[in-house]
Order: sequence, then structure tokens, then C-alpha cells
Amino acid sequence: MSMDQKRVLAIHDISCIGRCSLTVALPIISAAGVECAVMPTAILSTHTGGFKGYTYRDLEEDLIPIAEHWASLGLRFDAVYTGFLGSQDQVNVILKTIDMLTDDDTMVVVDPVMGDDGRMYPVFPKTFPREMRRLCNIADVIIPNVTEAMLLLGKEAKPTLDDSIEDTLMSLGAICKGNVVLTGASDEGERTGVATYSKADGGIYKYPQSKIPGTYHGTGDVFGSILVSALMRGWTLNESSRLAANLTKRSIERAYSMDADTRYGVQFEKEIPTLIEMLDKGMLECL
Repeated sequence: MSMDQKRVLAIHDISCIGRCSLTVALPIISAAGVECAVMPTAILSTHTGGFKGYTYRDLEEDLIPIAEHWASLGLRFDAVYTGFLGSQDQVNVILKTIDMLTDDDTMVVVDPVMGDDGRMYPVFPKTFPREMRRLCNIADVIIPNVTEAMLLLGKEAKPTLDDSIEDTLMSLGAICKGNVVLTGASDEGERTGVATYSKADGGIYKYPQSKIPGTYHGTGDVFGSILVSALMRGWTLNESSRLAANLTKRSIERAYSMDADTRYGVQFEKEIPTLIEMLDKGMLECL
């Protein structure tokens, strides 16, 4: 592997239709000039949000053999980026996979996909947050939304925080090794946004944005994939978070302006040229 090109392992499901998970992570990370290897945790005909009759196959039995083959090749990764897991049992499998394929220099980024809009996804048992917390324990960066933050902290799933953003960020920071990026949170009424916490210096950063009406599937995966891409290109956590927030919002605005069926995700593809330009030229302030 070239010394100047980073390699990321994305561990997510494949929802074949719906612009989420690996169908988002692979094109975004690759477009950023970062090699993206994939480990699919499950395969679905569509994602589970708003579609009925979707097919689902858990790929847990394949994950360790894949990891063992890669280990036999001496492969290592600059980052591991985890998202939707096919089942609670996969947490142990992913922990073992990460142990097999990483070293001290590997950045582990965990998107603790469990729920949204104040509810946990019905495919997961009530004990799932406890297991997801174990995965967060080894993460350098976690990127929960507000609902997932509440679940990770052992609280009732809901769309609002019990404590201030600052207190919530520090509480989340206590369950991971490094940094926290909290999405969908703001102190400013009708505004939403991103807030970050860096355990190294205790710094807290907020980036509020105006809300766009509607619910848009896959936006967390768009955000996370851009965040990981920017981190691998040497951007800071705050810079990466702001870039991801801006381009995710622009993708949502495209879908909103066209009155698109939100089940099919947002038009992130048309923001890829901007992503490439921003990363190559460092033009964040021009967004």
C-alpha cells in the first residue's frame, strides 16, 4: 500500500436501495482519495425505514473468515469505520475483527447506529445499547445522534437531551477513548447541528444550522463517511465535522427542493465534486 494513501475498512450493512450504509460509504470515501475496503454485516433489499417486505440476510458467519483471510495477507488499516450491525451478537465479532486487523496507529470510528427520532430501531433488543457501548469503549471517535446518545448513557430513547450539550458530550467522552461528534443537537430552538468534544484538550465546539422540514434516511451515513474521509486527509475533528455537516445539509436541500421520496435518501452524489475540491484545496471557508 502506498504510504501516502490511507486505507479505511468500512463495516456496515449493504442496503441495496436507499442510499445508506455501504452504498454511501464506499463512493464517498473512495472519491476522497482514500482506499475503502468493505465488510458487509448484512444485506437487505432496501433499508428498513419506510419500506415494507424488504429482504434481510445476516452475514455474521462470514465476518471472521474474511478477517482471518485479510490477517493472513498482513493487511492493516489506517481507520476502521463501523455502522449498522446485523445483530447484537455481531458486537463480539466486530471487536474480534478490529483486534485482528488494527494496530496502535489505527483510528477506530464508531457510528453507534441504534435509532433516531426518539426511538430505538425495532430490529434491536433492549439490551443492544449495552453491547454497543462495549464497541464505543474502544473507539477513538464516536458519532451518535441524540437518540443514540441517550441510549448509550443508559437513558430512555427520546429526541431531546436530559442534560446540556456540554454535559452530554463529556458523559459520552467518558465511554470512549477519544472524541465525540454529536449530531442533531442544538441549544437554539428551531436550529439543529453538530457538537464536538475533544477529550485531549476538553474543547467543545458547536456548529448549529437551520432545520430542513422532513425526515431523510441515510444522512447519518453521508455525514459519517465525509467525516472519516476528512479525518483521513488530515483535517481536524472540528474541520471534518463542519465539512460533513455542510455537505450533508446541501444533499438534503437538493432532495427537499425536488420534493423527492425521502425513503430513497439524499442526493449526496452531486456534492462529491465539492467534497473533492474542498479536500484538495482546503476551501472549507468557501462553503
